[in-house]
Amino acid sequence: MASSMNGMFPGQQPPGGHPVGGPPGPSQPSFPGTAPRVPGNNTLVDELEASFEACFSSLVSQDYVNGTDQEEIRTGVDQCIQKFLDVARQTECFFLQKRLQLSVQKPEQVLKEDLSDLRNELQRKEMLVQKHLGKLHHWQQVLEDVSGQHRKPTDLPPPGPLAFLEQASASLPPAPLKPS
Repeated sequence: MASSMNGMFPGQQPPGGHPVGGPPGPSQPSFPGTAPRVPGNNTLVDELEASFEACFSSLVSQDYVNGTDQEEIRTGVDQCIQKFLDVARQTECFFLQKRLQLSVQKPEQVLKEDLSDLRNELQRKEMLVQKHLGKLHHWQQVLEDVSGQHRKPTDLPPPGPLAFLEQASASLPPAPLKPS
């Protein structure tokens, strides 16, 4: 498999590509922890990293910060971004080519990956459904509690001044009718 990764590792030239970037210059500082680049020995990953560093450094470079010609600054930044996008497309193309080779040479591996992705997606969706069902049950319980409270007479607002008399008179036996 390592031999099929032609162009991605040191000492190998990317297919159909030309070196992009190069060693960082005085106005292009390298990121901490990165090794200096050797011209003519760039891989796609090195080129992608170099073009990203160039984009980043063009945005924070003192030449651009102190510059007064906005059009020149814009052109320089646009060129760096375009270079980064070109190398990103080359890298994407490389991986798509490797994916195509894998699908031709080992179609069962692609099917296994697809099945694994589908299982993971089903698990994620099942967990989401369970989460929503939990929320649904919670709000149904809240709704039942609220509707149950409205049925209880003890939760009614305090009665008015005549309510006591109405209750007292309701508990009295009916008065006998007087003949007229």
